[in-house]
Amino acid sequence: MWQVTALSLCRASSRGWQKRLPQPSPAPAAPQPRSPARSPGTAPARGLSSMAPSIRLSPAARSLFDEPLAIAVRGLGPQQPVTLRTSLRDETGELFQAWARYRAGDDGELDLARCPALPGGSFSGLEPMGPLWALQPQKPFWYMVKKDIQRPFLLQLEVFDGHGEPPGRLLAQAQHERAFLRDGVRRVPVREGRIRATLFLPPGEDPFPGIIDIHGLGGGLLEHRASLLANHGFATLALAYYQYEDLPQKPTELHLEYFDEAVNYMLQHPQVKGPGVGLLGYSKGADLSLAMAAFLKNITAVASLNGSVAITSIPLRYKDKTIPCLPFNNEKIKVIDSNILDYSDVALDAFQAPGNQSLIPLEKAEAQLLFIVGQDDHVLKSEYYATEVCKLLQAQGKENFQILSYPGTGHCIDPPYFPLYPRGNHPLFHKRAILGGEPVAYSKAQVHAWPKIQAFFKKYLNDN
Repeated sequence: MWQVTALSLCRASSRGWQKRLPQPSPAPAAPQPRSPARSPGTAPARGLSSMAPSIRLSPAARSLFDEPLAIAVRGLGPQQPVTLRTSLRDETGELFQAWARYRAGDDGELDLARCPALPGGSFSGLEPMGPLWALQPQKPFWYMVKKDIQRPFLLQLEVFDGHGEPPGRLLAQAQHERAFLRDGVRRVPVREGRIRATLFLPPGEDPFPGIIDIHGLGGGLLEHRASLLANHGFATLALAYYQYEDLPQKPTELHLEYFDEAVNYMLQHPQVKGPGVGLLGYSKGADLSLAMAAFLKNITAVASLNGSVAITSIPLRYKDKTIPCLPFNNEKIKVIDSNILDYSDVALDAFQAPGNQSLIPLEKAEAQLLFIVGQDDHVLKSEYYATEVCKLLQAQGKENFQILSYPGTGHCIDPPYFPLYPRGNHPLFHKRAILGGEPVAYSKAQVHAWPKIQAFFKKYLNDN
C-alpha cells in the first residue's frame, strides 16, 4: 500500500524545504481462495446466505464528491466471486465506468475496506475508493465535465455474479448522489464592476477566510473546486478571466488590475475575514496567482498547482509594464504515435533563457507560497520551476515557501476522486497530447494534497 510519511520542514540543507513523497509500493497480493469457486450459472453451494444480495453505502444516499464513500455488499455466498461495476454520466452525457473483480469473505460479505480487488479489472489491491477514482471515459481523451455544481453526479453501482466477460447475472444494484454543495452553503453569482465570478459562502453569518480560485487555460467559469472548498469553511470566489459572458474571448493580454479588483471585492465583503486573501491557482491560474502575490497587496497565501513561475501563454500587463510570455521552441515537440504529442520540452528554461523577461519576481512576494507539483507533468516542468525558484528565494534569505512533490502525477491535479486525465487536448496548442500521470499514484496524490491545501490556508488566513 502506498504510504505517506509525515515529514517536518527542515532548513538544515538546501533541499530541506521540499517534501518528496515515496513511490507507490506494489498492491498487496490477492488472497488465495479457501473453498472452490462457483462458476456462473451453477446452483448455490450449501451454506449460502438466504438473504438477497444488497449494496450497502455509507453515507447511504448522498455524499460530497471529495468525501470517502464506504461500499459493501451483503448476502453473497461464502467466497463467492463477483464483479463490481460503477458508472457515471457527466453533464454532456458521456459515460465513465470502472469495474473490479472480488471474492466475498467466508461470511458472504464483501467490504471494500477489507477485501482487495483481484487482478483483471480497472484496479487491483486494497482500494476502497477504487470504484470512483478508476472511472474512465468510454469516449477517448474525455475530461469529466462539471459546470453545474448545484446538480449532483449520479453514481450507479452494480454487482454481477462471477468474473466472466461479459459479467454474469445481475445480483444487486444501487444509486448514490455525489454532491458539490453541503446543506447551507450559498452560491452567489458576482457581477461587480468588471468581475465575473461566483462566490461560495459557508453556512453562518461570521466572516470566513477568503480564497480566490483561478483555473487554467480554456476560459469560462469553473466552480467545482471553489464549491468544495466552501464546504470546508472558506469563502471562495471562483473567478473567470476570459471566454465568459462579456469578458474577452481571445485576449492578447491580461490586465492585473482585473485580478486586483477581485481581491478588493473579497476584502470588502462582510463575510470575508481579512486582512488578506488566499489564492489557489492551477496551471495558467497558478502563474497569475504568483504574479498577484508579487505585485499586489493583501495577498497572504498562494497555493500553486502545477504552475510556472514565469508568465505563460498570454502576456500580463500591470500599469505601464507588460510581462511577456515565456518563449516556445516548437522544434522540441515529440511525436509519441500518429496522433499523440509530447510538449513537455517546448518551453524555454525560464532561468536560462538570455534576456528573459517573463520570470515573475517572487522575491517581492510577502505571501506564504505552497507549490504542489506532479513529477510526471508533461505540460509544464512544474517540479523543476518550483525547485529552482525556491532555491533563489532561500539564497535571498526567504523562508516563505514549501513544496509538495508527487510521483506518478501529471499536469491535472483535481480534488479527490476525480478520474485521471492523462491524455487529452493540450491547454495551449489544442492538439491531443500527453498530460501525464498514473492512476494509482495520482489518486493517492489527490487525497494527500487536498487536506494539505486546506490546512495551509487555515494556518495563514486566520489572522493569528
